Amino acid sequence: MSAQIDVSDEVLSGEAVAIDVQPVGFVLRAAGAIIDMLVGYGVFVLWIFLRIWLLDAGVLDEATDRIATVSALVVSFVVLPITMEVALQGRSLGKLAVGGRIVRLDGGAAGFRHAFIRALLGVLEIYLTFGGLAVLVGAFTSRSQRLGDLVAGTYSQRVRTPRLTGHAPVLPPQLAGWAQIADVARLPDRLARRISQFLESAPRMMPAARERVAQGLLAEAAPFVSPVPAAPAELVLVGITVLRRERERRALENADRRAERLTGRRVGV
Repeated sequence: MSAQIDVSDEVLSGEAVAIDVQPVGFVLRAAGAIIDMLVGYGVFVLWIFLRIWLLDAGVLDEATDRIATVSALVVSFVVLPITMEVALQGRSLGKLAVGGRIVRLDGGAAGFRHAFIRALLGVLEIYLTFGGLAVLVGAFTSRSQRLGDLVAGTYSQRVRTPRLTGHAPVLPPQLAGWAQIADVARLPDRLARRISQFLESAPRMMPAARERVAQGLLAEAAPFVSPVPAAPAELVLVGITVLRRERERRALENADRRAERLTGRRVGV
């Protein structure tokens, strides 16, 4: 039995391994863009106040005022976004606020070229249209990409990760006999994550909801477990998680041993 995988939420590593990633949602992406817009407009408004003071002081004349104003526009709406995105490795104040980072479509780090393309098109789709074009394009793309992302080959990836669990689950004593004969096949990654998240948050749940969620998760995991022990659903989920962790640990140890043997043979040759 195979689990369906949403291709839009994963990329392939160099070893052709699927890596589950989560793009920033449309609403959060829009919120971050609004923050970045306000920063750009804010910098330009500061220039306007400075310009008035410089004109009153006689520092600027008509010709230099035009040059300085154009320069201020370029700095506020092009140079500033590029500088922040490159310096903060794909982030900006808005993306920091919503927990996003601009990356390439293959999940790699975006560079100056990507930031430059996004900033140039951002003048049109964000500042000249007050975000209207970016909203229109982002609403119809699977990863909420704006026009600059589509041209540059980037998207905004969610980088905030859930808090790590405080402790690893331990096999319940009443399942010790079952663990000796149990056959736990590879669970779909998303199901395994949901089980881990449930076990972490279960102590904070209401008893009725806790039991209902445990029963539902066990029903999904049952096709991958043989036999299913006659025990409370939450305890069975703990047992499945422990056996899965142990199996993966043994697989890593076996892979290390095989690598050591191969290395030893090459050295001997």
